[in-house]
Amino acid sequence: MKKRIILSALALFAFGFAQAQQLPDKELTEGQVKKEIRSAKGVSFEKGDMFVEGGISITIDGDNTSYGINPKFGYFLSDKIAVGADMDFGGSDTEGGDDVNFFGIGAFARYYFLELDQKRFKAYGDVGFGYGHSRRKNETTDFDNTSNDIKANVTLGLNYFFTKHFAATFVLADILTYNNANPEDADPSNSFALNINLFNNIFAQPQFGLLYKF
Repeated sequence: MKKRIILSALALFAFGFAQAQQLPDKELTEGQVKKEIRSAKGVSFEKGDMFVEGGISITIDGDNTSYGINPKFGYFLSDKIAVGADMDFGGSDTEGGDDVNFFGIGAFARYYFLELDQKRFKAYGDVGFGYGHSRRKNETTDFDNTSNDIKANVTLGLNYFFTKHFAATFVLADILTYNNANPEDADPSNSFALNINLFNNIFAQPQFGLLYKF
């Protein structure tokens, strides 16, 4: 039976650090928790604000296992526009003996275009560009191949702030994706996908994470 486990990433470390700074010797009381939640009303971004964001995904399907980690750092140029850098790394181990490992770096620009629920809910669009390197091995067949990829994407997502600094992140859909793959022992390939009719399946496979604003 397929099991998919989505774990919050990167922001967990920020959360622990922030709480250690605020309350080193005791846990948050119930009243303090309620105050923090109420304080999320009216959260806004300003020029010079920064954030860290990311998630860890682990997928287990029988004997097939895969994982991915995607940390991001962003800097606000205005109350609606942020730019930053991100990383992708992870791998998979399949029943057939294929082992895949990948690593990528990239840059992105983000535009926040909608605020709801007293500004707790913020929808955004990301435009990203990056480079990736992957290696696929199979010890059974002695297959070993590497690939260098160039990728670009336009992504739709949202944040929901539950305190002044912490938000849940939901990556809903890739509106546009482009990938140029250059494997070591095969011909280069290009792929392009445009998904305009998002509303049929926008919540089918969202990716979850956490954001910490400071």
